[in-house]
Amino acid sequence: MSIHILKLIEEGEHQMLDFKFEISDSKKIARSLVAFANTDGGRLLIGVKDNGAISGIRSEEEKHMIQTAADLYCNPKVEYYAKEWKINGKHILEIRVPKSKYKHKAPDHNNKYKVFIRVKDQNLVADSILLKIWKYQKNRQDIKISFSDAEVYLLKYLNENKRITLQEFIEKCKINKKEAERILVNFTIVNMIKIEITEKMTYFSLVEE
Repeated sequence: MSIHILKLIEEGEHQMLDFKFEISDSKKIARSLVAFANTDGGRLLIGVKDNGAISGIRSEEEKHMIQTAADLYCNPKVEYYAKEWKINGKHILEIRVPKSKYKHKAPDHNNKYKVFIRVKDQNLVADSILLKIWKYQKNRQDIKISFSDAEVYLLKYLNENKRITLQEFIEKCKINKKEAERILVNFTIVNMIKIEITEKMTYFSLVEE
């Protein structure tokens, strides 16, 4: 029933839902597919404007462009399920992307393949530290926390301030990037701090109990 789609549209765009007026670029839609697959899964509604107005898909070619995006521009290929709905004489294409056990890449604006994630209603490039966290978790490597001066400083700083960036941590503790990343990765994996990726910056803050 089309009620299902109308309820989704009422939700507005969010972490697991994206609206597309049309598909004119397979590479661009590939970023949406991998972002959903790499995060929590989600749905694309094709033929719906950003404000929720139903415009309908414009041509059959849009269906082929999604297939092209998944097959050619997602590495590895992203699995998805498509269903077409008709509302008030207009056709909407629902694309459901399950969360994947793999980490997928798609071409960015410079045609370089990057790992994208879904953050709220945006598709963002995954931070290098997040990629390291995933790697540790996949390999199930043991984490050693020694509580060096830098580690103690980080916890004290975050207890007194809301958040910190990688560069701020490096400058305040006068340590190299590799060591700073190691500490942030370790603390994130053991759930002492959390990572927050935004369009312009990546922040770290204490996990609230």
